[in-house]
Amino acid sequence: MRVFITGSSGLVGSAAVNTLTANGHYVLRIVRKDPDRRRGDVLWDPVSGRIERPALEGAEAVVHLAGESILGLWTKSKKEKLYRSRVPATEYLAQALAALHNRPKVFICASAVGYYGDCGDRRITENTPPGDGFLAQLSRDWEEAAAIAARAGIRVVNLRFGIVLSRKGGALAEMLPPFRFGLGGPLGNGRQYMSWVSLADVVRIIRFCIETERMEGPVNVTAPHPVTSREFASALGSALRRPSFIPVPAFALKMLPGGMGQEVFLNSVRAEPDKLRR
Repeated sequence: MRVFITGSSGLVGSAAVNTLTANGHYVLRIVRKDPDRRRGDVLWDPVSGRIERPALEGAEAVVHLAGESILGLWTKSKKEKLYRSRVPATEYLAQALAALHNRPKVFICASAVGYYGDCGDRRITENTPPGDGFLAQLSRDWEEAAAIAARAGIRVVNLRFGIVLSRKGGALAEMLPPFRFGLGGPLGNGRQYMSWVSLADVVRIIRFCIETERMEGPVNVTAPHPVTSREFASALGSALRRPSFIPVPAFALKMLPGGMGQEVFLNSVRAEPDKLRR
């Protein structure tokens, strides 16, 4: 299958390219700069919406993973970048796909479990309504942008990612240094749930959603067993053979700009992969 992918240089994107290629798919990259024409790269500008649309003809699947990293202080400028890189960029891409003479069979678009907001210890499935906050609104708008493709008859899958764990990057790579020095611990009171998933499972899920026609709409990309922040800290400390009992005070996290401390570190999301499990 001819698969086009954005965000191919990121943690998830680069792993997806390798896995899909190894499993017999012909993968082409949609890039913002320095396209490798010999490889078949397609150039696009997610800010202005310009894209080499004719080059997308013949695409059978499009995997859209590009977006500004959630990591980093949520200044006003940062939040604007988070929004622009997800919502308008997805609108532009979905509109381009909808306008093709030969539309792809499936559009796989990233989203996040932040869609659900702060849910305490309630078990969350794909049928749970959206919550409140910046991440929840961002995820709702993100998925609505992808729906442009669905209205054109393209099967759309919204991958609501949990915390993707890999030594190569992302959240775990940021956590490892303090934990290796024995300075790690739970966030706040440690009772909030963390919906996590391994990078290896993420790329298998992407492949499964491409190849399985009944997969459509929101999909929680999480492991079946979310854990609390305290449980996660204990497991990571045990794996590194280091103590992991020094908590990060909630008041310190709440001082981070833009509500980042509350939404990224203290909100509780006990999301389970109901669709994938079934």
